[in-house]
Amino acid sequence: MTTNEGYAVKAFRVPTKRYCQVLSLKDAPEGIARYRSLHSPQKVWPEVLEGIRKVGILEMEIYISGNQLCMIVEAPVDFRWDEAMRRLASLPRQAEWERCVEPYQQCEAGASSSQKWQPMERMFHLYSEEELSRP
Repeated sequence: MTTNEGYAVKAFRVPTKRYCQVLSLKDAPEGIARYRSLHSPQKVWPEVLEGIRKVGILEMEIYISGNQLCMIVEAPVDFRWDEAMRRLASLPRQAEWERCVEPYQQCEAGASSSQKWQPMERMFHLYSEEELSRP
């Protein structure tokens, strides 16, 4: 699928909220290719995926343009980001994963995932007609 065709969005049975974050990779084509490879379905560590789900994240996507990454996270409305990231950092293999991907990221040595990924501020949102008509 090309990016101009869009990406399907899953509907959840619970109300959700979205987080968008950004991270820069080192601007080195070989490193970017390796980073992409590490995130492929065949190579991403199952324990990392299990940990993401264990802390309450319903869906996570990472988009790339050049060396810029944008991560979108869907979580239940009662999800608490800081608490979940502390839990995630304490799970087995998460620190090892962070060390594995760190050489490709523009970040401080030893930074946790929540220190690397910076929150983005939503500055625009187009509401659906249905949403606008609600009292």
